[in-house]
Amino acid sequence: MNAFITIVHRDLLLVMRRKSEVLTALFFFVIVTSLFPLGIGADTALLRKIAPGVIWVAALLSTLLGLQRMFAADYVDGTLEQLVLSPNSFTVLVFGKIVAHWLVCGLPLVLLAPMIGIQFDLDVQSLKVLMVALLMGTPVLSLLGSIGAALTLGVRGGSVLVSLLILPLYIPVLIFGAGAVYASSVGLDIGGHFSLLGALLVLALAFIPWVSANAVKIAIE
Repeated sequence: MNAFITIVHRDLLLVMRRKSEVLTALFFFVIVTSLFPLGIGADTALLRKIAPGVIWVAALLSTLLGLQRMFAADYVDGTLEQLVLSPNSFTVLVFGKIVAHWLVCGLPLVLLAPMIGIQFDLDVQSLKVLMVALLMGTPVLSLLGSIGAALTLGVRGGSVLVSLLILPLYIPVLIFGAGAVYASSVGLDIGGHFSLLGALLVLALAFIPWVSANAVKIAIE
């Protein structure tokens, strides 16, 4: 646990020294979601209908912007090799890096969601569902993204390859996350969507840190 906390704290400190990279992803999320209401106009019925898909797609793309930073810098300076050789569980250390990525790229999107939802004229209940859906879905995005980031370590043009590898895996999260918000806005039951999102989160937490750790080891070797 001490090693896990240390790696999360270290990665957060490194990110704070490169604030522009974090702000770029957040700025991208805000700008993309804000352009739709401006372009569509005052048709509130249409805005409420497209809001779930627009917000979730923007969150997904914003998460992709930070994936390449998850392991790349530590791979270049040899830190990853030292982590592999350390007596601590490498899977736990990789999970710490994934958590740090979510705290930087996922959690801010959850906090910004109500402000963005108001632009689409979402009601209070839909805003709450949006925040909960993002809170459950964005960790899955970071976990899945870690696989692509690990597999493309040291590969030229890795950022493009990460997108090609990971975007198809993001589709279920996108469908259930956006579906929960849309179902809430039209008065349908949202329990099924949250159950499936929860199942995806549990499966991702159970298996993906181990998969990513082994993918990083293969890349180093």
